[in-house]
Amino acid sequence: MKTGAKNLITDVSGLRVGHAQDNQLKSGTSVILCDTPSVAAVQVLGGGPGTRETDLLEPHNTVEQIHAICLSGGSAFGLDAAGGVQSYLRGQSIGFEVGEHNIPIVPSAILFDLINGGDKDWGLHSPYRELGYKAASNANEDFAIGAVGAGLGALTANKRGGLGSASSVLQNEFTIGAMVAVNPMGSVNIGQTKHFWAAPFELDNEFGGLGYPHPMPDDATDLQIKFREMQRGGANTTIAVIATDAELTKAEAKRLAISAHDGFARAIWPCHTSYDGDLIFALSTGCSGRKPTADEYIDLCAAASSTMARAIARGVYSAEQQDGDILPAWNKT
Repeated sequence: MKTGAKNLITDVSGLRVGHAQDNQLKSGTSVILCDTPSVAAVQVLGGGPGTRETDLLEPHNTVEQIHAICLSGGSAFGLDAAGGVQSYLRGQSIGFEVGEHNIPIVPSAILFDLINGGDKDWGLHSPYRELGYKAASNANEDFAIGAVGAGLGALTANKRGGLGSASSVLQNEFTIGAMVAVNPMGSVNIGQTKHFWAAPFELDNEFGGLGYPHPMPDDATDLQIKFREMQRGGANTTIAVIATDAELTKAEAKRLAISAHDGFARAIWPCHTSYDGDLIFALSTGCSGRKPTADEYIDLCAAASSTMARAIARGVYSAEQQDGDILPAWNKT
Protein backbone atom coordinates (compact mmCIF):
# COMPACT_ATOMS: atom_id res chain seq x y z
CA MET A 1 0.00 0.00 0.00
CA LYS A 2 1.20 3.52 -0.74
CA THR A 3 -0.10 7.03 -0.23
CA GLY A 4 -1.81 8.98 -2.98
CA ALA A 5 0.01 11.85 -4.67
CA LYS A 6 -1.19 14.43 -2.12
CA ASN A 7 -1.77 12.10 0.83
CA LEU A 8 -5.14 13.83 1.20
CA ILE A 9 -8.75 12.74 0.82
CA THR A 10 -8.82 14.60 -2.50
CA ASP A 11 -6.62 11.87 -3.99
CA VAL A 12 -10.03 10.23 -4.37
CA SER A 13 -11.22 11.56 -7.72
CA GLY A 14 -14.29 13.77 -7.64
CA LEU A 15 -13.76 15.51 -4.30
CA ARG A 16 -12.72 19.01 -3.25
CA VAL A 17 -12.22 20.40 0.26
CA GLY A 18 -12.59 23.93 1.64
CA HIS A 19 -11.97 25.45 5.08
CA ALA A 20 -13.16 28.62 6.76
CA GLN A 21 -12.33 29.76 10.27
CA ASP A 22 -12.34 32.62 12.74
CA ASN A 23 -9.11 32.80 14.74
CA GLN A 24 -10.64 34.98 17.45
CA LEU A 25 -13.51 32.52 17.79
CA LYS A 26 -11.01 29.62 17.69
CA SER A 27 -13.41 27.61 15.59
CA GLY A 28 -14.15 26.82 11.99
CA THR A 29 -15.76 24.64 9.36
CA SER A 30 -14.54 22.19 6.74
CA VAL A 31 -16.54 21.09 3.70
CA ILE A 32 -16.15 18.27 1.20
CA LEU A 33 -17.82 19.00 -2.14
CA CYS A 34 -18.66 16.18 -4.54
CA ASP A 35 -18.09 17.08 -8.20
CA THR A 36 -20.98 14.77 -9.04
CA PRO A 37 -23.58 13.36 -6.61
CA SER A 38 -22.03 10.55 -4.58
CA VAL A 39 -23.31 7.54 -2.64
CA ALA A 40 -23.00 8.11 1.10
CA ALA A 41 -23.62 6.48 4.47
CA VAL A 42 -22.87 7.15 8.12
CA GLN A 43 -22.00 5.26 11.29
CA VAL A 44 -22.23 6.84 14.76
CA LEU A 45 -20.49 5.04 17.62
CA GLY A 46 -20.06 7.87 20.12
CA GLY A 47 -22.69 8.53 22.76
CA GLY A 48 -23.06 12.28 22.21
CA PRO A 49 -23.37 13.09 18.48
CA GLY A 50 -24.58 16.31 16.88
CA THR A 51 -25.81 15.80 13.34
CA ARG A 52 -27.96 17.00 10.45
CA GLU A 53 -29.38 15.00 7.50
CA THR A 54 -28.03 11.65 8.71
CA ASP A 55 -31.26 9.60 8.75
CA LEU A 56 -31.55 9.83 4.96
CA LEU A 57 -28.18 8.06 4.64
CA GLU A 58 -29.52 4.77 5.96
CA PRO A 59 -29.58 2.13 3.20
CA HIS A 60 -33.36 1.67 3.44
CA ASN A 61 -34.13 5.36 2.87
CA THR A 62 -34.88 7.03 -0.44
CA VAL A 63 -32.13 9.52 -1.27
CA GLU A 64 -29.24 7.63 -2.85
CA GLN A 65 -26.65 10.39 -3.35
CA ILE A 66 -25.47 13.57 -1.68
CA HIS A 67 -23.72 16.75 -2.83
CA ALA A 68 -21.46 17.71 0.09
CA ILE A 69 -20.50 16.89 3.68
CA CYS A 70 -19.92 19.54 6.32
CA LEU A 71 -17.79 19.11 9.46
CA SER A 72 -17.85 21.99 11.91
CA GLY A 73 -16.82 23.21 15.30
CA GLY A 74 -19.27 25.11 17.45
CA SER A 75 -21.19 22.30 19.11
CA ALA A 76 -24.90 22.48 18.19
CA PHE A 77 -24.43 26.05 16.94
CA GLY A 78 -22.12 24.68 14.25
CA LEU A 79 -24.97 22.83 12.57
CA ASP A 80 -25.81 26.21 10.99
CA ALA A 81 -22.74 25.75 8.76
CA ALA A 82 -24.56 23.24 6.56
CA GLY A 83 -27.10 25.93 5.69
CA GLY A 84 -24.30 28.06 4.31
CA VAL A 85 -23.04 25.15 2.21
CA GLN A 86 -26.58 24.64 0.91
CA SER A 87 -26.79 28.32 -0.04
CA TYR A 88 -23.55 28.04 -2.01
CA LEU A 89 -24.66 24.89 -3.84
CA ARG A 90 -28.12 26.27 -4.56
CA GLY A 91 -26.43 29.25 -6.20
CA GLN A 92 -24.66 26.75 -8.47
CA SER A 93 -28.00 25.03 -9.27
CA ILE A 94 -26.77 21.87 -7.55
CA GLY A 95 -29.19 19.68 -5.65
CA PHE A 96 -31.73 16.88 -5.49
CA GLU A 97 -34.35 17.75 -8.07
CA VAL A 98 -37.95 18.01 -6.90
CA GLY A 99 -40.10 19.60 -9.58
CA GLU A 100 -38.57 22.96 -10.39
CA HIS A 101 -36.44 23.00 -7.23
CA ASN A 102 -32.89 21.90 -6.46
CA ILE A 103 -32.36 20.87 -2.85
CA PRO A 104 -28.67 20.40 -1.96
CA ILE A 105 -28.20 17.38 0.32
CA VAL A 106 -25.51 18.24 2.86
CA PRO A 107 -25.19 15.83 5.81
CA SER A 108 -23.19 17.40 8.62
CA ALA A 109 -21.71 16.76 12.05
CA ILE A 110 -20.25 18.96 14.75
CA LEU A 111 -17.68 18.79 17.52
CA PHE A 112 -17.52 20.64 20.83
CA ASP A 113 -14.89 23.40 20.87
CA LEU A 114 -16.58 26.02 23.05
CA ILE A 115 -14.07 25.68 25.92
CA ASN A 116 -10.80 26.30 24.09
CA GLY A 117 -9.78 29.88 24.84
CA GLY A 118 -11.69 31.50 21.96
CA ASP A 119 -14.16 34.38 22.17
CA LYS A 120 -17.63 32.87 21.75
CA ASP A 121 -19.52 36.11 22.39
CA TRP A 122 -20.80 36.32 18.81
CA GLY A 123 -24.05 38.17 19.47
CA LEU A 124 -27.52 37.18 18.33
CA HIS A 125 -26.65 34.67 15.58
CA SER A 126 -23.68 32.35 15.39
CA PRO A 127 -21.20 32.85 12.52
CA TYR A 128 -21.31 29.27 11.29
CA ARG A 129 -23.69 29.73 8.35
CA GLU A 130 -21.28 32.26 6.85
CA LEU A 131 -18.32 30.02 7.63
CA GLY A 132 -20.06 27.16 5.80
CA TYR A 133 -20.66 29.33 2.74
CA LYS A 134 -17.07 30.55 2.73
CA ALA A 135 -15.65 27.04 3.16
CA ALA A 136 -17.68 25.76 0.21
CA SER A 137 -16.54 28.73 -1.88
CA ASN A 138 -12.89 27.88 -1.04
CA ALA A 139 -13.10 24.21 -2.02
CA ASN A 140 -10.10 22.88 -3.93
CA GLU A 141 -8.15 19.68 -4.43
CA ASP A 142 -5.27 21.10 -2.38
CA PHE A 143 -5.98 22.05 1.23
CA ALA A 144 -4.19 22.53 4.53
CA ILE A 145 -4.24 20.18 7.51
CA GLY A 146 -3.53 20.88 11.19
CA ALA A 147 -4.99 23.87 13.03
CA VAL A 148 -7.47 24.77 10.30
CA GLY A 149 -11.18 24.60 9.54
CA ALA A 150 -13.17 22.26 11.78
CA GLY A 151 -9.92 21.34 13.54
CA LEU A 152 -8.89 24.88 14.48
CA GLY A 153 -10.28 24.71 18.01
CA ALA A 154 -10.02 20.96 18.56
CA LEU A 155 -8.31 19.48 21.62
CA THR A 156 -7.23 16.02 22.70
CA ALA A 157 -6.83 14.95 26.34
CA ASN A 158 -3.39 16.55 26.63
CA LYS A 159 -2.58 18.35 23.36
CA ARG A 160 -4.25 20.56 20.81
CA GLY A 161 -6.12 18.62 18.16
CA GLY A 162 -6.46 19.40 14.48
CA LEU A 163 -7.78 18.55 11.03
CA GLY A 164 -6.06 15.53 9.51
CA SER A 165 -6.17 13.77 6.18
CA ALA A 166 -4.48 10.80 4.51
CA SER A 167 -4.90 8.57 1.48
CA SER A 168 -3.99 5.06 0.37
CA VAL A 169 -3.70 3.48 -3.08
CA LEU A 170 -4.33 -0.26 -2.95
CA GLN A 171 -2.65 -2.87 -5.13
CA ASN A 172 -5.92 -3.22 -7.06
CA GLU A 173 -5.62 0.55 -7.79
CA PHE A 174 -8.65 1.63 -5.77
CA THR A 175 -7.98 4.81 -3.80
CA ILE A 176 -9.29 5.49 -0.32
CA GLY A 177 -8.96 8.72 1.64
CA ALA A 178 -9.83 10.05 5.08
CA MET A 179 -10.42 13.48 6.57
CA VAL A 180 -10.98 13.92 10.30
CA ALA A 181 -11.40 16.66 12.89
CA VAL A 182 -9.61 15.27 15.95
CA ASN A 183 -11.25 16.38 19.21
CA PRO A 184 -11.46 13.29 21.44
CA MET A 185 -11.91 12.90 25.18
CA GLY A 186 -8.91 10.57 25.03
CA SER A 187 -5.34 10.85 23.75
CA VAL A 188 -3.72 10.02 20.42
CA ASN A 189 -0.30 9.67 22.07
CA ILE A 190 1.04 6.85 24.22
CA GLY A 191 1.19 7.91 27.86
CA GLN A 192 3.11 11.20 28.19
CA THR A 193 5.29 10.47 25.15
CA LYS A 194 5.14 11.99 21.66
CA HIS A 195 4.65 8.53 20.12
CA PHE A 196 1.34 7.93 18.34
CA TRP A 197 -0.95 4.96 18.91
CA ALA A 198 -1.33 4.87 15.10
CA ALA A 199 2.42 4.25 14.62
CA PRO A 200 2.21 0.76 13.01
CA PHE A 201 0.24 2.18 10.08
CA GLU A 202 2.49 5.16 9.34
CA LEU A 203 3.72 5.58 5.76
CA ASP A 204 6.76 7.63 4.71
CA ASN A 205 7.32 9.17 8.17
CA GLU A 206 4.13 11.20 7.71
CA PHE A 207 3.77 11.92 11.43
CA GLY A 208 7.36 11.91 12.62
CA GLY A 209 8.46 8.31 12.08
CA LEU A 210 8.82 7.69 15.83
CA GLY A 211 7.26 4.23 15.90
CA TYR A 212 6.29 2.76 19.27
CA PRO A 213 8.33 3.63 22.37
CA HIS A 214 10.63 0.87 23.62
CA PRO A 215 10.06 -0.21 26.23
CA MET A 216 6.44 0.82 26.54
CA PRO A 217 6.07 3.37 29.35
CA ASP A 218 4.36 2.28 32.55
CA ASP A 219 1.59 4.82 31.94
CA ALA A 220 0.88 3.68 28.36
CA THR A 221 -2.64 2.49 29.12
CA ASP A 222 -3.49 4.99 31.83
CA LEU A 223 -6.67 6.85 30.96
CA GLN A 224 -5.97 10.44 30.00
CA ILE A 225 -9.28 12.27 30.00
CA LYS A 226 -9.95 15.79 28.75
CA PHE A 227 -11.40 18.18 31.35
CA ARG A 228 -11.58 15.39 33.93
CA GLU A 229 -12.18 17.99 36.64
CA MET A 230 -15.26 19.31 34.82
CA GLN A 231 -18.60 17.95 33.71
CA ARG A 232 -17.49 15.71 30.87
CA GLY A 233 -20.67 15.62 28.82
CA GLY A 234 -20.41 16.87 25.27
CA ALA A 235 -16.93 18.42 25.48
CA ASN A 236 -15.44 16.17 22.84
CA THR A 237 -16.13 14.34 19.54
CA THR A 238 -14.04 13.17 16.60
CA ILE A 239 -15.86 13.52 13.26
CA ALA A 240 -14.61 12.16 9.97
CA VAL A 241 -15.18 11.18 6.36
CA ILE A 242 -13.86 8.06 4.63
CA ALA A 243 -14.06 8.16 0.83
CA THR A 244 -13.25 5.90 -2.10
CA ASP A 245 -13.40 5.93 -5.88
CA ALA A 246 -14.80 2.36 -5.87
CA GLU A 247 -18.44 1.96 -6.85
CA LEU A 248 -20.36 1.06 -3.69
CA THR A 249 -24.01 0.72 -2.72
CA LYS A 250 -25.31 2.60 0.32
CA ALA A 251 -25.13 -0.63 2.33
CA GLU A 252 -21.51 -1.20 1.29
CA ALA A 253 -20.67 2.42 2.09
CA LYS A 254 -22.14 1.96 5.57
CA ARG A 255 -19.97 -1.11 6.14
CA LEU A 256 -16.97 0.96 5.01
CA ALA A 257 -17.83 3.59 7.64
CA ILE A 258 -18.12 0.87 10.29
CA SER A 259 -14.69 -0.47 9.34
CA ALA A 260 -13.17 3.02 9.42
CA HIS A 261 -14.21 3.31 13.08
CA ASP A 262 -11.55 0.69 13.80
CA GLY A 263 -9.10 3.43 12.80
CA PHE A 264 -10.44 5.53 15.67
CA ALA A 265 -9.77 2.64 18.04
CA ARG A 266 -6.26 2.19 16.62
CA ALA A 267 -5.39 5.88 17.03
CA ILE A 268 -7.27 7.16 20.12
CA TRP A 269 -7.33 5.80 23.69
CA PRO A 270 -10.09 5.76 24.82
CA CYS A 271 -12.59 6.48 22.04
CA HIS A 272 -16.33 5.92 21.39
CA THR A 273 -17.15 6.97 24.94
CA SER A 274 -20.53 8.13 26.20
CA TYR A 275 -19.25 11.71 26.01
CA ASP A 276 -17.74 11.55 22.53
CA GLY A 277 -19.98 11.98 19.51
CA ASP A 278 -17.70 9.88 17.31
CA LEU A 279 -19.06 9.67 13.77
CA ILE A 280 -17.81 8.71 10.32
CA PHE A 281 -19.42 9.49 6.98
CA ALA A 282 -18.56 7.27 4.03
CA LEU A 283 -18.49 8.50 0.42
CA SER A 284 -18.30 6.56 -2.83
CA THR A 285 -17.61 8.78 -5.84
CA GLY A 286 -17.50 5.77 -8.18
CA CYS A 287 -14.91 7.54 -10.32
CA SER A 288 -12.92 4.34 -10.82
CA GLY A 289 -15.84 2.98 -12.83
CA ARG A 290 -15.49 -0.38 -11.13
CA LYS A 291 -17.13 -2.30 -8.30
CA PRO A 292 -14.81 -4.20 -5.96
CA THR A 293 -14.93 -7.97 -5.86
CA ALA A 294 -15.65 -9.62 -2.51
CA ASP A 295 -11.92 -9.97 -1.77
CA GLU A 296 -11.20 -6.42 -2.91
CA TYR A 297 -13.94 -5.10 -0.66
CA ILE A 298 -12.32 -6.75 2.38
CA ASP A 299 -9.03 -5.04 1.47
CA LEU A 300 -10.87 -1.74 1.03
CA CYS A 301 -12.41 -1.98 4.50
CA ALA A 302 -9.03 -2.80 6.05
CA ALA A 303 -7.50 0.20 4.28
CA ALA A 304 -10.35 2.37 5.60
CA SER A 305 -9.23 1.57 9.15
CA SER A 306 -5.51 2.15 8.62
CA THR A 307 -6.01 5.30 6.55
CA MET A 308 -8.29 6.78 9.20
CA ALA A 309 -5.76 6.04 11.95
CA ARG A 310 -3.05 7.80 9.93
CA ALA A 311 -5.28 10.83 9.29
CA ILE A 312 -5.93 11.20 13.03
CA ALA A 313 -2.23 11.19 13.85
CA ARG A 314 -1.46 13.61 11.00
CA GLY A 315 -4.07 16.06 12.27
CA VAL A 316 -2.41 16.34 15.70
CA TYR A 317 1.15 16.15 14.33
CA SER A 318 0.51 19.01 11.85
CA ALA A 319 -1.30 21.39 14.21
CA GLU A 320 0.81 24.44 15.05
CA GLN A 321 0.48 26.35 18.31
CA GLN A 322 -2.08 29.18 18.14
CA ASP A 323 -2.35 32.31 20.27
CA GLY A 324 -4.49 31.64 23.33
CA ASP A 325 -4.33 27.85 23.13
CA ILE A 326 -5.09 26.19 26.47
CA LEU A 327 -3.14 23.02 25.57
CA PRO A 328 0.24 22.73 23.81
CA ALA A 329 0.67 21.61 20.22
CA TRP A 330 2.37 18.24 19.66
CA ASN A 331 5.62 19.89 18.58
CA LYS A 332 5.71 21.96 21.80
CA THR A 333 5.58 18.98 24.15
